[in-house]
Amino acid sequence: MMIILLPIAALLCGIALLLLGTGLLNTLLALRGSGEGFADQTLGLLGSAYFVGFIVGTWLCPKLIRRMGHVRAFGFFAAAAAASVLIHVLLIDVGVWLFLRVLTGTALVGIYTVIESWLNTQAPPERRGQVFAIYMAVNLGALALAQQLLRLDSPMGFSLFAVAAILIIVALMPVAATKLSQPVISDTPGLSLKRLWLAAPVACAAATLSGLAMGGFWGLGAVYAGRMGMDATQVAGFVSVVIVAGALFQWPMGILSDRVDRRLALAIIAGVAAAGGVCMALFGPMGQWLLVAAALFGGGAFAVYPAAVAHLIDHLHHEDILSGNASLLMLHGVGAAVGPALAGWLMGITSAMALPLFFTLMFGLCGLYALQQSRLGKDRIVDSAAHYVPMVRTSPAVLEMMLEDAETDVPTPSPDSESTIKPAANRSTANDSGN
Repeated sequence: MMIILLPIAALLCGIALLLLGTGLLNTLLALRGSGEGFADQTLGLLGSAYFVGFIVGTWLCPKLIRRMGHVRAFGFFAAAAAASVLIHVLLIDVGVWLFLRVLTGTALVGIYTVIESWLNTQAPPERRGQVFAIYMAVNLGALALAQQLLRLDSPMGFSLFAVAAILIIVALMPVAATKLSQPVISDTPGLSLKRLWLAAPVACAAATLSGLAMGGFWGLGAVYAGRMGMDATQVAGFVSVVIVAGALFQWPMGILSDRVDRRLALAIIAGVAAAGGVCMALFGPMGQWLLVAAALFGGGAFAVYPAAVAHLIDHLHHEDILSGNASLLMLHGVGAAVGPALAGWLMGITSAMALPLFFTLMFGLCGLYALQQSRLGKDRIVDSAAHYVPMVRTSPAVLEMMLEDAETDVPTPSPDSESTIKPAANRSTANDSGN
């Protein structure tokens, strides 16, 4: 494994430094905006603007990377992100911040695309699943650690913005120094939403609803914790607990997803997240108990999207899997763009307690729909059952690497494979046979 990791260590180091900076910024902006007197609706719109940038970036950035090359593109996007960080604190204005959040979201998709396409081509096909797992661990670890940087100074000062910008700029150094050959980025056209829904309606619903909820968390989770009386250090602990619990629960949730009807597994996983939302609403003013509720929420919430991806793979032919996942990623992104604005509006007309109740509603609807679909009959799997793969939403470039681990023993499509549907006897039997 070390032979594989050493050549890509620069890429992993670069993305870790970048996520330390941007992970700090996301929470910092919520706290600074709240301290500046921004309304909850405004803070929600700022969260939505970031994910709008993500959607724009999935279309725009591959074109720019092909034009500039990977190293120069990484420098271009990192410079844009670092400049955005500093402008936030120089010009405290809602309109300026909205534009900067769109710009930051777009730049980060570009950076993710550079790193993930590079990793995808550098890792041998038989090792891509392991490289993907390490990459996801670096993602979640950096995001959790970034929250602890809030302990360095007050969100109302300049220092934390400077730290975030420095980390983003320093992330350039290992990537610019790499001698890795630059890969070619190919377009991944999406599957039509109608075909996607007909193939796996539960996956579509789960991706959209989890996007709504998780967009709300990333945009307003820190604001909610602050409204509950937590200071900046405690807010950092709250966000870190959600992320770490989400990472740790991936393993048991993945076992559940692979061993029972995937729709039933999604119902249970979403139910855990919804229960966490209820507990967050009940225990909000209770200090340490809120952290317990946050852990329960994170444990379920972070597992819904990867379970939806696995369910979608179950219902697509091999040649449609990549395009289908690109479309599912877009559905999740649209949900994440709408979620913060909707949750912020609800918080504005009621109270901060509306945020965990919003989580409960989104994941509750997801769980109920998945449960209702599971009662319609046995799940019918096309080609072969997939493995659950722990993941967070990044860019379409990572899908090929993720699918190396998600697909198992997929047969070569026959000429009439479009009409071939193989029912799965049960999930545990499929896994016992090597799926």
